[in-house]
Amino acid sequence: MKLVWFRNDLRLADNPALRHACAGDEPVAALFIISPTQWQQHKMAPIRQRFMLAQVDVLGRELAALGIPLHLLRVETFAEVPTALANLCREQGVTQLYANQAIEIDEQRRDHAVSAVLAELAVSCHWLNGCCVLPPGRVLTGSGEMFKVFTPFSRAWLKALDEEGFVIHRAPAPRGESLPWQPLAERAWVDEALGELTPDPRWPVGEAEALRRLNIFLEQAVLDYGETRDFPAIAGTSVLSPYLAAGIISPRQCVAALQQRLGYRPQSKAQPGFVWLNELVWREFYRHLLVLIPTLSMNRPFKAETAALPWSWDPDAFDAWCEGRTGYPIVDAAMRCLNTTGWMHNRLRMIVASFLTKDLHIHWRLGEDYFMSRLIDGDLAANNGGWQWAAGTGADAAPYFRVFNPTTQGQRFDPQGEFIRTWVTELADIPAAYVHQPHDWLRLKGRQDYPAPMVDHAVARLRAIEMFRSLEK
Repeated sequence: MKLVWFRNDLRLADNPALRHACAGDEPVAALFIISPTQWQQHKMAPIRQRFMLAQVDVLGRELAALGIPLHLLRVETFAEVPTALANLCREQGVTQLYANQAIEIDEQRRDHAVSAVLAELAVSCHWLNGCCVLPPGRVLTGSGEMFKVFTPFSRAWLKALDEEGFVIHRAPAPRGESLPWQPLAERAWVDEALGELTPDPRWPVGEAEALRRLNIFLEQAVLDYGETRDFPAIAGTSVLSPYLAAGIISPRQCVAALQQRLGYRPQSKAQPGFVWLNELVWREFYRHLLVLIPTLSMNRPFKAETAALPWSWDPDAFDAWCEGRTGYPIVDAAMRCLNTTGWMHNRLRMIVASFLTKDLHIHWRLGEDYFMSRLIDGDLAANNGGWQWAAGTGADAAPYFRVFNPTTQGQRFDPQGEFIRTWVTELADIPAAYVHQPHDWLRLKGRQDYPAPMVDHAVARLRAIEMFRSLEK
């Protein structure tokens, strides 16, 4: 028997591990491992756990309809996985294991341990690329090293894609009679392990939902994406990140759909659709980095010298940032949106990350962990890459002297304050002319229901610049 181990690839279509396992007539079974303790250690947000498990429920039912049983194992930590998997292989008579490659260091170590244990049972392991359009290690410099700057990586990635191309594979055909499927909500041990399983209605699961969102975006917004993507009050982005993070849709499917919509694959900023394609390439860049530079999974900065920066760990300032009490409306609106919905617009992620690291001078690791503990699309590669970019410690990071001004960022990207008034209820009635700097207006009205700015941005900016300059001395 062949066994397909599903992880962050919870789909039937364009799933290399599933496709290779289903080649031939040998029986196929599937597996998903629930690891509550490990998920907590990795700061996985409860909303992300519920989203993922809701998709596992859908996947189990769809696999059962194809005649493929999905086994569920509860294994608290990765250290216990090899033994549990070996036991399942013995019980089921498994001779081959198929899984899509993991990119994080703990997951890679787990998979190496699994390979070693299963080799003793004569079970062969097949690790495939299901997380990237091009596999990590494919896009390298002329000297065989990983690119450290995005733009040349993007050019090389586009060239490699033209040379290699790719194929989108359909879901496998039925392999036998339909099987029964017991929903997760009816399994007492699952409820006990994870508590409430009801998913957030704002985030429906299923491959059909992911494709629906993709198609709507491509029909209605992709051509204007370059102009609208930075405005959080406008529905100008695909909002596909939760589906990509859980593997409900693949990046290859996104590239193929874009190409079909346009009739070509854009190659430069001058061509419509390129800006969105380039965001997918950013996703690839961070994932390739994570594989080729494992220390990024170990809380270490990409730029080693920045480990000496004198970051603050002020718990009170950090809590104010987390709760949206900084006195900077765009920052507070973004954080309250995150805490309520489990998602944040990308422009806002840059603004709040810059504020935490460059205005409050708090270590980026605290912000990275907080995002993972709240985001429905929490993904180590993208999250770490984004935080290190904002903090000035990462690959292709913004120059240390480029510090976002939270007030002017709000004025530019939420000019009428629509997003701010939606999430900062204290400012719901404030005129647009005052929404980004509300404190004088509030004082005139005799109100004290919104906090004063935590810091003077101009002073904090200079302190941030001096922190980085001190590394050069």
